Amino acid sequence: MTRRPLVDEAVGLPDGELGAKGRALTDLDTEDAWLAFLRFGRRLFDVPEMPDADGLLFQYGTYSFDGPPSFTLDLTRQFEVSDGEHDHYVQVHCELRYGLAPALEALGSFDSWFFHNAGDDLEEWAQALTGRAAWTAIGAFRPAEIRVYQEQV
Repeated sequence: MTRRPLVDEAVGLPDGELGAKGRALTDLDTEDAWLAFLRFGRRLFDVPEMPDADGLLFQYGTYSFDGPPSFTLDLTRQFEVSDGEHDHYVQVHCELRYGLAPALEALGSFDSWFFHNAGDDLEEWAQALTGRAAWTAIGAFRPAEIRVYQEQV
């Protein structure tokens, strides 16, 4: 049986997926980042056997977390860390910032979760998201910045 990677090994994977074709983050567009996130999302990790122990989050909105407001598309992988009982979550983010544009601000905010081991199909979830009119609107813009980082929540 093949060993599943540990959650600690997940943090460097989005960077590797994003740079898989030897391109700098500044050269990537929304579609490139999304496809890299899905490749990362298809990998299964050694997590507790619980329905919400390994999840993917697609969310967007206009925020000003650490500077001026900007439209942000945040692609997040969340892992539960436990030792028999829930301890905390580790989130690995791929955050795309676009600046402000009326077409993006008009989208408001949105979020959608997918959890491995919950019985849903990852490919169907992904297709439903890219089938939204908002996906077309977001894809018309190039991210001004792409950040990949990990946090404990």
